Amino acid sequence: MSTPVVGILMGSASDQNTMQKAADLLQELGIPYEMNVCSAHRNPDRTAEYAKTAVTRGLKVLIAGAGLAAALPGVLAAHTPLPVIGVPIGAGPLQGQDALYAIVQMPPGIPVATVGIDNARNAAVLAAQIIALFDEGVRERVLAYRKKLSQ
Repeated sequence: MSTPVVGILMGSASDQNTMQKAADLLQELGIPYEMNVCSAHRNPDRTAEYAKTAVTRGLKVLIAGAGLAAALPGVLAAHTPLPVIGVPIGAGPLQGQDALYAIVQMPPGIPVATVGIDNARNAAVLAAQIIALFDEGVRERVLAYRKKLSQ
């Protein structure tokens, strides 16, 4: 695959099964990506550095999955001008409701687009639609994917 244009991040390796759905769809659509575990709490400096260097490394969109306090998507958004899509992970006693609220309650000027709990696949669709604004090949593949869904 060529240079990644989507960064998929998760707060913990235990989120891999959920976030793999985003990776699988991006691969199906022919969109290069990279996937990393990057905790906003356990390694905040590395997380900030990842976000700060994302543009210069050629990334166009970040997808961030996080459960419980779900700080990762917001921390990334605070350190990059790129669009960030948050995936609340269904974990803990509230099964992702706390993560959903944490991700959607961002302060003015630091937005995070948010999909449903555990819906990493929709995050990949949204990332593909953003990239499709400037890439006709991706646009055609997204349209074909959506057509396939309606059959």
